[in-house]
Amino acid sequence: MMFMRNHPCSLVIDPAPTPPSVDAQPHGHTTTLLARTKRFASRLLIFALVLAGLALPLTTFGASAGAPPANVDWPAYLGDKSRNLYSPIQQINRSNVAQLKVAWAYDTGDKGEYQANNLIIDGVLYTASPTRKVIALDAATGRELWKWDPRSERPGSGGGRQRGLVFWQNDTGGEHRLFTSAGNHLYALDLKSGQPVRSFGENGSIHLGAGLDVEGTPGVGLNTPGVTYKDLLIIGGIGGPGAVRAFDVRTGLRRWIFHLIPRPGELGYDTWPADAYKSATGLMPWSGQSLDEKRGIVYIPTKTAEPDFYGGNRHGANLFANSLVALDAWTGKRLWHYQIVHHDLLDKDLPCPPVLLTVTHGGKKIDAVAQGTKHGRLFVFNRVTGAPLWPIEEKPVPQSNLRGEQAWPTQPFPTKPAALMRQGYGEADVSNISPQAYTNTLERIRLSPNFGPFPSPSLKETVMFPGFDGGMEWGGGAADPDGIYYVNVNEMPWLMQMVETRRADGSSVPRGERDYMAFCAPCHGLDRAGNPLGGFPSLIDVGSRKPREQLSLMTKQGAGRMPAFDQISDAQRNAILDYVLGAAPPSASRREVENVASAAEKTTPPYAFSGFRRWLDAEGYPAIKPPWGTLNAVDLNTGEIKWKVPLGEYAKLKARGIPPTGTENYGGPVVTEGGLVFIAATADETIRAFDKKTGAVLWQAELPFGGNATPSTYMVNGRQFLVISAGGGKSGRPAGGSIVAFALPERPRD
Repeated sequence: MMFMRNHPCSLVIDPAPTPPSVDAQPHGHTTTLLARTKRFASRLLIFALVLAGLALPLTTFGASAGAPPANVDWPAYLGDKSRNLYSPIQQINRSNVAQLKVAWAYDTGDKGEYQANNLIIDGVLYTASPTRKVIALDAATGRELWKWDPRSERPGSGGGRQRGLVFWQNDTGGEHRLFTSAGNHLYALDLKSGQPVRSFGENGSIHLGAGLDVEGTPGVGLNTPGVTYKDLLIIGGIGGPGAVRAFDVRTGLRRWIFHLIPRPGELGYDTWPADAYKSATGLMPWSGQSLDEKRGIVYIPTKTAEPDFYGGNRHGANLFANSLVALDAWTGKRLWHYQIVHHDLLDKDLPCPPVLLTVTHGGKKIDAVAQGTKHGRLFVFNRVTGAPLWPIEEKPVPQSNLRGEQAWPTQPFPTKPAALMRQGYGEADVSNISPQAYTNTLERIRLSPNFGPFPSPSLKETVMFPGFDGGMEWGGGAADPDGIYYVNVNEMPWLMQMVETRRADGSSVPRGERDYMAFCAPCHGLDRAGNPLGGFPSLIDVGSRKPREQLSLMTKQGAGRMPAFDQISDAQRNAILDYVLGAAPPSASRREVENVASAAEKTTPPYAFSGFRRWLDAEGYPAIKPPWGTLNAVDLNTGEIKWKVPLGEYAKLKARGIPPTGTENYGGPVVTEGGLVFIAATADETIRAFDKKTGAVLWQAELPFGGNATPSTYMVNGRQFLVISAGGGKSGRPAGGSIVAFALPERPRD
């Protein structure tokens, strides 16, 4: 639950008047005196009821029946440590949400992917800007109170994509810290001044790569805040070997570590090659943690083992990659785990913190934990025992034809809830927004078919759907006390292909050939002979038909059936042209030189991922039939989907009479007791309020940049605010760094 701090009630009661004296009244006014006496008695009764805590329901401007606390904080990432994104405030509700207006706005002065879910504590808003500055604002007005720049401690860029901060205070409130990260360091700041707490770590910070039980100090970052339990800060990270650690909030000393790549004698060691912990990387739980504070259980969603798309050097199921792991928050001891993807080859790291909620299942109340996935599946467990609420089936998936790979034969599929998105892309799913989009996507899907949510990476291009960015993403889901789970989902197709870095004889594949295989071979063939039936010309001897300059311009701007490849570098373009225009393969002697000169290259995987590529049509829209993004409500008492609606729209398509398609979306929802689901996230720079019962849009407002963050809601001095970080920068949209707060109009003062 969110912390509620009761401040002096804003209701003002007049002092009890002095009882009138009968003797003082003029003769002939006994009726007036009686009326006054009755009014006085009524006031005394009301005053007594207020003092007794039994006051009659009070209705204020913009408020529902019942006076809420004057201040309600948003003190933790995603609302509270259970990460349920629920607020009990109901001043803004279905009946008045259409009146929401901008209350204040603040420009951080930065530009970038501004993804912070802002904290509000005692009337102060704390945010992490796109360049990792920490800024404190008056939460009622947006007035800047202080700003801390990590470059004041260490020069250079601190990184981007910081999704929030961690607040800690002791039981009495006498000690408090605000934790943030920049580069490889974790800092503790004072809430009042914004300055580092010098008693923490070494002069205010600790190196995130220290204390990992490995040689050296690897580079480790942090983009999603950790969670506090008593006097511990529990965090994951980005980069380095897999581990979860707890640090003392006062000193920065490590208190415990859980190895996600098991050591000899630890559970899961036999799911990796021998001594894999000495060299394997990945697994760092970058997406955040959830905490059952009453029971002292912390829930850790983990990442894919590296490299993400080739596992020939890490045969086995690879525990605890792609797993939900429940640990004793005080000791780090494993309580239970469930692996959601075995031997992942598709970058299906668990993208968001699990949500803790209570449901009615089998006639009993069950405290549950719900974990979303990139492939649009929701796994729901008893949070104490780890038992799934509905059966989970292991089903066969496609196997690999890459040499050295041993793909896992099955993957888990929950029987309930149903998938929140399509689980494959067939000819019935080709784009229908225009005749050209239909024809082009139909032809491409025939050349690069989709094989469901778990295709095996290969040298042949395939459509990856569900896509690499979900399904669900890092914004997470929201849950209300009724056991209803609300989450946004992407339905964006991507393209996947592996390229050779070394041939079977150990020789290197030249860069131009590798890039040709990634960008050109899907249409023109690995042998450059083209596909006449598909309308793709042969590139053999193309240099005799067109000059190099024209070919370079065509690849950059597009021509005929070929889309523009303006996203690749000039070096890549020139290497591809060298290969296509007849550069001879390396001679045997050259191969020998390359092999001798680059012994390290022999230890690298023989295959590499060609790169993340969204599949867009010629107009730049997702190359699949809409919806492209949805908002969903799932009843986790029954496992049934209550409603699904498109999330976002494109003005140009709307002008053509095309119904809302939804858009690619990043950032999560907030659900309130006022019956609303607030979410921005979309590529149309808009924030919306949905009716949580029906999914109907009740309000929307334009933002200066895309709200690719999860909103916060709070109350200061009896007024509820909704605030969102708006930085854009996703889906090719403009970038900025603004905070926008909305509220109902203030009641006019008498």
